[in-house]
Amino acid sequence: MNPEMQVSATESALALIELIKSRHGDDLLFHQSGGCCDGSAPMCFPKSEYMTGQQDVLVGEIGGIPFFMNGEQYKLWKHTNLIIDAIDGGGGMFSLDNGTGKRFLTRSEICRVP
Repeated sequence: MNPEMQVSATESALALIELIKSRHGDDLLFHQSGGCCDGSAPMCFPKSEYMTGQQDVLVGEIGGIPFFMNGEQYKLWKHTNLIIDAIDGGGGMFSLDNGTGKRFLTRSEICRVP
């Protein structure tokens, strides 16, 4: 985990995580890619269905689930606090929040740069 970046979750996000755990179990991970498919939405996957790579950075964990970010995205956001929220709407196409009526959303605030 990198100490320059913090990740936390709102009560709404933690409630959605608990719902997902009740449906899919605890062996999950989050990945924030910044890619084209679902923009910068954090995606939740079963660990067995998503392979992290050497370029991925473990940022922290929320709700007991590890939170990874693509290395290129991390370079841009490394001095940022990430706040994962859950709002009404459709989840990412491949993310486990899809079909719940809620979706994860990343909010951010700039940290103090040394």
